[in-house]
Amino acid sequence: MQFVHSEDQRLIRDSARALLAGRAGPAQLRAALSEPGSYDRKLWRAMVELGWTGLALPEDCGGAGLGWVELCILQEEQGRLLVASPFFATSALAAPLIAASANATQRRALLTRIARGEVRIACALNGTDGRPPPEGISVSLETRAGGFTLRGVSDFVIHADSADLLLVLARAPRAQGAEGISVVVIPAASAGVTIHPHVMLDLTRPMSRVELNGVIVEPQQILGEESAAGTAIAEALDRARIALASEALGGAERVLEMTTAYVKERMQFGRPIGSFQAIKHRLADMMIEVEAAKSAAWYAACVADERPEELSEAAAIAKSYCCDAFFDCAASAIQLHGGTGFTWEHDVHLYFKRARATAMLLGSPAWQRERLVRHFASGAAPTPVF
Repeated sequence: MQFVHSEDQRLIRDSARALLAGRAGPAQLRAALSEPGSYDRKLWRAMVELGWTGLALPEDCGGAGLGWVELCILQEEQGRLLVASPFFATSALAAPLIAASANATQRRALLTRIARGEVRIACALNGTDGRPPPEGISVSLETRAGGFTLRGVSDFVIHADSADLLLVLARAPRAQGAEGISVVVIPAASAGVTIHPHVMLDLTRPMSRVELNGVIVEPQQILGEESAAGTAIAEALDRARIALASEALGGAERVLEMTTAYVKERMQFGRPIGSFQAIKHRLADMMIEVEAAKSAAWYAACVADERPEELSEAAAIAKSYCCDAFFDCAASAIQLHGGTGFTWEHDVHLYFKRARATAMLLGSPAWQRERLVRHFASGAAPTPVF
């Protein structure tokens, strides 16, 4: 395993920065918040034209055939600038769910549409209590003559209000735990689907409550086999957690850069506050957290491509550590910026709110650490990560 980016991967990073420079950032995010779906449609189209949506998809589906490392590079760069786009929901969450659970025909059809940028997909994963799958699934898949119906509520669905399709995790009646779970694909405009956008603390990533009231589902809309998607879902969500960890890393890096620049300019007692020893210590702590987060995120991305047997462990470590690092760095940045840091007019508060919301997606850092405890308590030998 090469724990360093190759020349081609560095070119992907440079290309991403070139695209996002001047087209993304807090100012552009504020403008996008007033648009339907709260994302920049021109930037999304540019991403599609450059092949971002198909970067990690197979070539026979119209993708570039690259891996999760390359996708996580894009996630990291978007995290730096709080990019307003459905990229994570579609390419880093829905795509691996489809790849892991669908049959060959379904996989090729849906992934080809994602690669071409023809469809935006939102994933209905959580129940009303916000718990991640499988415990949090509260939508039921009920049998009817010639097909099925979906009933229930899924909350905190990312970019549901701008999605063309919904991927719904649904459980067979009376099934428990990871058993009896299916992945169902339905048009977002289906009869019986009601989407209620939330007003969230974090405005940078829109979420909605999705109500499913007797939505008719044909057998071919179930990806793969009915009630047999538990293992596939676990793998796909771990990949998505690694992508979120990379996004959090990018945010932490940017917060450190912003704070370092600020303390060099802010004068007190006739000198920059960055010259005070206490400020230097805080910045050093932030830098250590960022560098450790980088190790965790980059390693986990490599594991997703090369060591699938370690995926669950690496994803839990990366998601918990990178999200904690992002939140700690954002909190320190607000304190070092003084009282202006948390005002709407200042950009730092946007990173702080994104850090808090990202930490809760797909399982909080504490939940991830509980997963690790259960993993090792089951007798699995710890794998050296760093």
